[in-house]
Amino acid sequence: MGLFDFLSQEIAIDLGTANTLIIMNDKVVVDEPSIVARDIQSGKIVAIGKKAQQMHGKTHKLIETVRPLKDGVIADFESAEQMIRGMIKMINTSSRLFNPSLRMVICIPSGITEVEKRAVRDSAEHAGAKEVFLIHEPMAAAIGIGIDVIEPMGNMIIDIGGGTSEIAVIALGGIVCDKSIRVAGDDFTRDIEEYMRRQHNILVGERTAEQIKIEVGSAITELPDEQAPDPYPVRGRDLMTGIPKEIMISYGEIAHALDKSIAKIEEAILNALEMTPPELSADIYKTGIYLAGGGSMLRGLDYRISLKTKLPVHIAEDPLRAVARGTSIALKNIDKFQFLER
Repeated sequence: MGLFDFLSQEIAIDLGTANTLIIMNDKVVVDEPSIVARDIQSGKIVAIGKKAQQMHGKTHKLIETVRPLKDGVIADFESAEQMIRGMIKMINTSSRLFNPSLRMVICIPSGITEVEKRAVRDSAEHAGAKEVFLIHEPMAAAIGIGIDVIEPMGNMIIDIGGGTSEIAVIALGGIVCDKSIRVAGDDFTRDIEEYMRRQHNILVGERTAEQIKIEVGSAITELPDEQAPDPYPVRGRDLMTGIPKEIMISYGEIAHALDKSIAKIEEAILNALEMTPPELSADIYKTGIYLAGGGSMLRGLDYRISLKTKLPVHIAEDPLRAVARGTSIALKNIDKFQFLER
């Protein structure tokens, strides 16, 4: 324990399109939706995270809710900075007389441009970071799952988040080949909204569609009995009469609604496998494919990918936090992991 350790603080941030997680001292200290609500007249932030999420789709004309990240990258610079700052404040540092200097490791999508990297770094620095390291999401997910990324062994990781699906083959502490597509959890939600409108003439909001995805979301039309969820009641506005109504939705219908988006992810996986060097392909045949991220919790997705690739597919334990866990491990081993970008 250094004499001036109390003057600095190390935090790992998984800055996601849907959720932002902050880990400090191996503990998840913040797990909030990536959304802010602001006063349109003054530009002041009125709520961050869960409180802003509750306002989403229910605001009057003086308040708007903003999701600062789109497709895994910062779309609204000011809101992102305010959100990061607000979430750092949620870490209990009230007992301190002054703010410690922050050292951060933040994860970013693998298909990100230099300009987008700069935006992440600038947002973190404006929010009070003295040192910022960046790590690619598939690498963080691999570390979080417990894979030894330094070994000369090929592993394929698929991280399906809110804005992007990251597919990467990792060996010797680096990404050998990767494919990043902007089809992920948010697209599944939009597909459900669209399906409800087209098929049932009922208008549902983003939050309701997200809830449908969680309750009865499925990647295949026929699930084993123990996995099959009961039909779910959906309430929304009837497009014909304008009156609120309720209908029951089964998982089979949602599997149809999500089919096209999942097919795009499957295609990207096959592309990544085609680009893989033969020696690493031999490794992947043995180790299989690892799934992480919130999207991997979709029922039957592992089975569908396994059928398509004819490879074993493993879902990470606690897939939602795999990337955040990996980022936290990288933070403790900054000297060991040479692939972290400054």
